[in-house]
Amino acid sequence: MDNFNITTEDIMNFVTTFGPKLLAAVATLVIGLWIVKFIVKGATKVLNRSSVDEALVSFLRSLISMLLKVMVYISALGMLGIEMTSFIAVLGAAGLAVGLALQGSLSNFAGGVLILFFKPFKVGDFIERGSESGTVEKIDILHTHLQTSNNQLIIIPNGQLANSPVINYSAKETRRAVFPIGISYNSDVKKAREVILRVLNEDERILQDPAPVVVLTNLGDSSLDLSARAWTKTENFWGFFWDNLEKIKEELDKEGIEMPFPQRDIHVFQEKE
Repeated sequence: MDNFNITTEDIMNFVTTFGPKLLAAVATLVIGLWIVKFIVKGATKVLNRSSVDEALVSFLRSLISMLLKVMVYISALGMLGIEMTSFIAVLGAAGLAVGLALQGSLSNFAGGVLILFFKPFKVGDFIERGSESGTVEKIDILHTHLQTSNNQLIIIPNGQLANSPVINYSAKETRRAVFPIGISYNSDVKKAREVILRVLNEDERILQDPAPVVVLTNLGDSSLDLSARAWTKTENFWGFFWDNLEKIKEELDKEGIEMPFPQRDIHVFQEKE
């Protein structure tokens, strides 16, 4: 009977001591998780209003939710009297070890976040990085997938794309086509200019603002180097360039304006005996 009374007393003391802590921990957990849900919902709305890529919104939503929930769980366990300092230290050390082991992947991850957030390019854009170019087919958190004009797939780590110059040919609605043309020194520059401008202006895809121009850029070793420059919409660029380059050649031939190939004059001197 005495043992029973002691056990009951111990239980009462335990309940009296531990009960308030347990109630506080449960309250912290319930209220904390509700606040986390509210914060995540609000952050998602803000990100959606910022036109952030859906893939990044989903990732950030999960990341924010996970970090806040960890903080709530740690707070609740701390209220129960559990010492969390050592646990946090171990967690930090483990995070540092994982970070060092995945240094390259973390660089790609950071690059992916920057690309998805700031959008230097998007799916469907034609971009060029160094010797690699293609249409952006997919952007994930670690890699960007490019489809080349030869229907090849290039997978580029986002860390490299975020830390190197990238040319986005699709970013602007209009683009300037430059036609390098060489004519012989015997040809009339003014007449050649008139022919080239006529060919360009006959194309419906040309834009008149800015107006097309033909300028003499260099007195070359074998030719007078002209540069014809005309603007067109980005989606029409390659058809506009290829069609007019061929037509310019045909029209210059019809007008008798020679387009010379590289030449070199050789003088032979014979010594007298």
